[in-house]
Amino acid sequence: MSAVIRARDLGKRYGRRWALSDCTLDVPAGHVVGLVGPNGAGKTTLLNLAAGQLTPTTGDIEVLGGRPASGAGQLARVGFVAQDTPTYAGFTVAEHLRLGARLNPRWDDALARDRIARLGLDPGARAGKLSGGQRAQLALTLGIAKRPELLILDEPVAALDPLARREFLQGLLEATAEHGLSVVLSSHLLSDVERACDYLIVLVDSRVRVAGEVDDLLAAHHRLTGPRRDPARLPSGQDVVTASHTDRQSTLVVRADGPIHDPAWTVARLTLEDLVLAYLDSGGQTGRPALEVLR
Repeated sequence: MSAVIRARDLGKRYGRRWALSDCTLDVPAGHVVGLVGPNGAGKTTLLNLAAGQLTPTTGDIEVLGGRPASGAGQLARVGFVAQDTPTYAGFTVAEHLRLGARLNPRWDDALARDRIARLGLDPGARAGKLSGGQRAQLALTLGIAKRPELLILDEPVAALDPLARREFLQGLLEATAEHGLSVVLSSHLLSDVERACDYLIVLVDSRVRVAGEVDDLLAAHHRLTGPRRDPARLPSGQDVVTASHTDRQSTLVVRADGPIHDPAWTVARLTLEDLVLAYLDSGGQTGRPALEVLR
């Protein structure tokens, strides 16, 4: 299967407001995919549609080749951790695991209990008494132990402190490597995407601005600085993402098919932050995009 999520002209409307419209994308299997974009781009709506929490107003979406939440078998194949890393405040850790075992036919109880033990979580502790990081780890454990083929994570660490975020992402990467999961991680924290993801999708106004393996994208994009030049006069195979000019100098971000040999340009590689922000700028955003760069 080449795509774990496939959307075509997908839209979701609430009254007169479109939360997502004309969204077409493919999310590849076998990757930890970072889904990034400014607030209002449609990321959360898209992931809720993929998880079967919402139904489309227009268009189509397939998850693992089927309709989201179309039956018990389809539900068992997808794990979903929402923004608020949902747990039941009055339930103990052990009660969460027992509930997971009752609700999920592919539940791996040994995996869940081993992970809880390695995290040092007290099985008798109520979720409402756990720290934010501990609740996030509990929610991740529930998502992993159902043994899904696809794990969807919507801003799972946005409210956590840096140490808790790092521990969560480390646990996610370990589980992904051990169990062969496909993962889609939505985040506005670029440092977390850089740390955890090997595939990037930038979504702006419901449209994919760029998608690909992170290493390939970084190798193909360059910042060019040199004497002022009309971007339209660049050679074929050099596509301009963004351009800025002074009276004498041009600075361009380009995607190129190969090396750039023009001696008039000073050529520099981009960071992941540079790359994402360039595509946000190319999407016609005004003001500073609602993305954070935290280390």
